[in-house]
Amino acid sequence: MLGTDSFGRDVLSRVVYGTHVSLLVAGAAVLAGGGLGVALGTVAGFYGGRLDDVLMRLADIQLAFPFILLAISLLTVLGPGIGNLVLVLTLGNWVTFARVTRGQVLALRAREFVQAARALGAGDARIIARAILPNVVAAVIVVGSFSLAELIIAQAALSFLGLGLPPTIPTWGGMLAEGREYVLQSWWMGTSPGLAIMITVRGINAVGDWVRDYLDPRIDD
Repeated sequence: MLGTDSFGRDVLSRVVYGTHVSLLVAGAAVLAGGGLGVALGTVAGFYGGRLDDVLMRLADIQLAFPFILLAISLLTVLGPGIGNLVLVLTLGNWVTFARVTRGQVLALRAREFVQAARALGAGDARIIARAILPNVVAAVIVVGSFSLAELIIAQAALSFLGLGLPPTIPTWGGMLAEGREYVLQSWWMGTSPGLAIMITVRGINAVGDWVRDYLDPRIDD
């Protein structure tokens, strides 16, 4: 349906398999980075003080480095592989979750229901689990939906550069890199994975916009 590549392999089947790889890698990185970022952001926002300063300065240091350069450096050292790629994307993704969660927790910890729970003798763990985290979930879901789209693009970019996954695993970025050499003779080799990236990312962003509007109490139906 979409033709074949330079080795006679079916492009459609490779694009479909690349969808599986992209969603698997990006989804795992979002879950891991989100879990790490939410945990660190909650601790930093709830306890504040020197711990908050250390965690946020660590986040600032990471943000000072362009993510693509950091990813290239780490993958050059670690080598290709799904596990290494997920680890690199996780390390580049936790900061957003941590900052958003910290801001939410800073606003929530001074609210009356949190002070009431503390006055009734609730411990920190109970307050965080029952009063703080349920009110942070909505913001985390929105951040996660947009992060998923960003990591799909990042994974495709790294695969385009020949990093992240072995050449034997079909990826959208790798297919784009192969197709650029035959753009005049076999344009579908690069166009098909490019369209797959565009449609998937645009769809995820549309879902993220809908989730943000749905979970925002300030927006009336």
